[in-house]
Order: sequence, then C-alpha cells, then structure tokens
Amino acid sequence: MEDFGVYAVFGVHGPPQRLVSAEGSCRVSVAVPPSVRQVVLFSSGPWGERICVNAELNDADRFPITIGKLTPYNKCLSWEQWEEESWTDSVTLSVTLEGGNLVKEDWSRPEHLSVKEYTPKDTVAPLAARELNGKRKRERAPEGEDDGNKTAGRGEEEEEENVCPNGTAEKTTPVRKVRGQTKGSQKLFTTAADAKKTKRTVNGAGEAQGIVGKTPPQSAARTKSRQTPTQTAPLVSPSGRWGPTLCPIDAQTAILIGGQGSRMQFCKDPMWKLCTEDMSWFAAETLAEGPTPEARIGHTAVYDPDSRRIFVFGGSKNKKWFNDVHILDTQSWKWTMVEAQGKVPSLAYHSCSMFRGELFVLGGVFPRPNPEPDGCSDSLYIFDPNLSIWYQPIVTGDTPSPRSGHSACVMQERKIYVFGGWDTPVCYNDMYMLDLGLMEFSAVKTTGNAPSPRSWHGSAVLSDTKFLIHGGYNGSNALSDTFIFDTDTNRWTEVTLPQLSVPRAGHAIITMDTANHRRFSGEGEDAAMDASSVRRTLLVFGGGDNEGNFYSDLTTVAVDDLPGAI
Repeated sequence: MEDFGVYAVFGVHGPPQRLVSAEGSCRVSVAVPPSVRQVVLFSSGPWGERICVNAELNDADRFPITIGKLTPYNKCLSWEQWEEESWTDSVTLSVTLEGGNLVKEDWSRPEHLSVKEYTPKDTVAPLAARELNGKRKRERAPEGEDDGNKTAGRGEEEEEENVCPNGTAEKTTPVRKVRGQTKGSQKLFTTAADAKKTKRTVNGAGEAQGIVGKTPPQSAARTKSRQTPTQTAPLVSPSGRWGPTLCPIDAQTAILIGGQGSRMQFCKDPMWKLCTEDMSWFAAETLAEGPTPEARIGHTAVYDPDSRRIFVFGGSKNKKWFNDVHILDTQSWKWTMVEAQGKVPSLAYHSCSMFRGELFVLGGVFPRPNPEPDGCSDSLYIFDPNLSIWYQPIVTGDTPSPRSGHSACVMQERKIYVFGGWDTPVCYNDMYMLDLGLMEFSAVKTTGNAPSPRSWHGSAVLSDTKFLIHGGYNGSNALSDTFIFDTDTNRWTEVTLPQLSVPRAGHAIITMDTANHRRFSGEGEDAAMDASSVRRTLLVFGGGDNEGNFYSDLTTVAVDDLPGAI
C-alpha cells in the first residue's frame, strides 16, 4: 500500500512536490515561486492515526493570507491569487501534521523552492489589521441565477461588495477591509465619521455573571506589533469570531459553525461542539466524515429536529459567492453536499428558517454584473431537501423591502416574524409577518418601546408568543440593548441584562432546554443522588464591537430570569 504523504502543486503546470512523508517532519514551510498564482495541497495514502493537516498561506511577515485543513475525509485544498486579497510575491505555504508518530528527517527540494522547518509559538495573540495588497476585478451574476461559486466584481473605482448601511465608498462590511484604512484599525464596519470619533474602551464581558470563556481586551485587539498566529497547544474553546452560527441539537449539545476573526481571517477552528451540562467546548471539525463546507461568512445554519440534520447554506468568501447546501447528519456525523436543482440563489447575510422540513430563505445580499454594486434581495426561496430542489412560492400581501442582516423567528409553527436589516443607505427597525398557511406577508404595527434601526443583531425564540432581539449594528456603532416582542399584543418591551452589557454585532443567540442538576442527601445506598430538571436557557456567543474586538465569550441567561419573557 502506498505510504502516506502530503503533496503540493504550484501552478497549473507544476509537478506534485512531496512536503510530508510517512516518516518525515510534521512541520514544514515552502516558499511559493513568485510566478505561481495557484496552489493545490492534497494527501495520498492511508492516514492511520493521523488526525489532520493544518495549512496556511502566509505573507512575507508570516501573517496568514488564508487557511485550511486536510482531514481523512477532506483530502484536497486549493487557492488562487484572485480569491485572496493580500496575496503577494512573497508567499509561504506552511503545513503542520497532527497525530501519528513522526520523526525529523533531512529534506531536499528543487532549487526553485526554499524549504525550512519551524516550530510555531505556543501562544496566540490578536493581530492588528494591515492594508490589503492589490485590487481585483470580478464577474457578477444576477440574483437567483444558478451561478454556483462564481466570483463577482466591479471596477477598481467602485464600492466593495456588501457595503454596510448608510455606507459610502469608504465603508466596508464584516468581511472586507476598507480602501485606505490605516494600520492598527480593525473594525467590522466603518463609517465616514469614524476618523473623528473618539474610540471607546469596552470592559471585557468575561467578568460578567454567566459568561464562559474570555473576551479579548481592546488593547490586545489593536496591538500593532507583528506576532506569529500559530500555536502548538490545542484550543480548549473557540477563538473570537464574528458571524458564527450556533445550532442546538438536543438538551445537552449545540454545534458552532464558521465565523471570521482578527484581521478578517476565516477561523482555523471552524466547528465546535458545546456540552451544556458543564458548558465545555470540544473541537468537532474532525469528528464528522464527508466534505466539510468551505470557509465562509454570511451563511446560515439551521437544525431540523425531525431528520436530526443541520443545513448550512450560502455565504461568501472574499469575492466568492456560495449557493451550495451542506447537510450534517448528527446521528451518523457525516457531511453531504447537495446538488440542488431549480432556481438556486447565491446569497449572503440572508435569513433561513426551518418549517415542516423545508428551508425558507428570505432577503440577503446577491452579486450583480459589473459595474453595478451588490444588491439586496426581497425574494423568498424555499429548498425542499427531499427533492433537492429550490423554488419560489407565490407570495401575496405587503412584502418587506429588500434587506440583509435581518432576523427571522418562526412562531407557533405557523408564522415567521422578520425584523430589521439594511439596504444601503437605510437601516430598518420595521416588522413583517409571513403567514405560512396563507403565504401572505403583512406589516406588523407595533406598540411600546421599539428597538432602534439595526442589522446583524441576534434573535431567539423565548416561548410560543415571545422572541428576543439583542445588539446589532446601527450604521455607526455596535449596540448592547435587549428587547422582547410579544406576538399576542404586538408590543415591544426593553429589558436590562447586565450579562449582555458589552456592545456586539454578528453574534449567535439561541435558546435551548438545558438540564439543571442538583444533589440531595439521603440514607443508605441513596445517600447522594442526582436530580435534574429542564430549564429554558438563552446562550450568546461571539460577535464583535466594531472597535477591533472579536469575542470568544459564552454567556448564559435563564429565560425565567428575563423580565416579561414568560
């Protein structure tokens, strides 16, 4: 049987170069020839006890341009210069093998490749942002066209994709660096007034009651020193990130997927399992078989309790737009990718709701042909997993205006409530309701103290008639306020949560039934026994504050403790 090896192909005409062999070094760095604009990394042979191969493309200062991971079930990665904004002529490919018994050995390489071994530092520090090098043009497809993972673009003088609310040509979204942005700045969003605004000092949320994990201090998030972003010690909790999804799959487990962290880099630890019994995290990317979703932002992930599957749809990565559907079976722990038929949308920052086994996708950002800017959608798409087909239903009534970054909550298994979002330059705080029986939209006239206009906020269903809105971005600042909406009275109520006092946007919020354990004393063999009850719990993870902080804290709040939640 062929020995295990990890190979790289540099350029479309380059031969495969072995980087790691069965008895070779577990860490190696290779300089990419300046003329090369494509790199393919793949494994060959039996993996045995080997767990994964971590791969990075680094610039001259060893800052990651992009990252990836080979596993026994995902054995190939590829990169192209026009997909990576900071690709320069001094790029290094670094690979690190985890698992197995490897020893050091001498290496020899063709003269056009410079090879050296190194030991990554065992600490990780938040990284300062830096200017991106070069600009790229891209092609675009109209909304709804079956364009797969096409790139989209416009001329160099036009706006970047997914421009944030109230945006100008200087603004950006959570996945883009602003043209002309100075070093040391690392904002999720940018406004023209930011240059005049005094930067805030935000207290770390890790000290608040009910928080597990650590919120990066602002001073560390904005450090300007160059630091090596690699590590040897395994992470015990997810890294700080913006835009992750969190799906509860049972009373003890939730699954975290995706997100972007410091310097707008896609997270190297994209998938985690949360055990709610003790609020502990377990890295889960290598637990599942099959093709894992490519790194992305602006995607959605929803769980279907009937089929016990998680559906991941859409999103974007740099200039690439996705319309794929990845399904994780939580019983077999196997990923599959759907080859869908019908009118397949390419969307990011949309909402996705599960109803009777189908995905209801509303709004979002979609690519448009050059030189038009990216557009916001007002369309409703439905995906039927049984037939693997997308279709657009006939919808009547007062439909919401085009928007993205909004929220959608399914209430009483018959209505979807849509709140907020943005479509440059407007940020919304209106409410719409879709009657799933009649397929009719209606504008909801609300009373009480309504939330201010916002997008990229968190939302969660609290009960049959109430849901919660927290945080978000209003076009200038991240927010920290919390509101509860009662669908029986159509009334908003603002509540105060000291645990969630730090401004954040792009975070994940869920509610789930968690076990509440207690012990009591007795006699004889039953001297100490566990009794448990189930309580409804609000869990909040991650996000950022538009001031350089990317959070890794997990906050829990008992729904019974929320004023007006019951």
